[in-house]
Amino acid sequence: MCLGIPMKIVSLKGENAVVKSGKTERGINIGLLKGVRMGDYVIVHAGFAIEKLDEKRALETLDILRQMRV
Repeated sequence: MCLGIPMKIVSLKGENAVVKSGKTERGINIGLLKGVRMGDYVIVHAGFAIEKLDEKRALETLDILRQMRV
């Protein structure tokens, strides 16, 4: 099973970005998507942004993931 995590873009440089979710920050590649900007939420899987999503959907998904933690 694969799991993509919604993360917010906090910096951009070319096809590279730094994204954040909670206290976690990591560098990713955004080359698979067009038109992403700082502040956008993206689904991150294996170091790549694979889908852009709106803030409401991202926060709902993150809330569900938090509820699943045991």
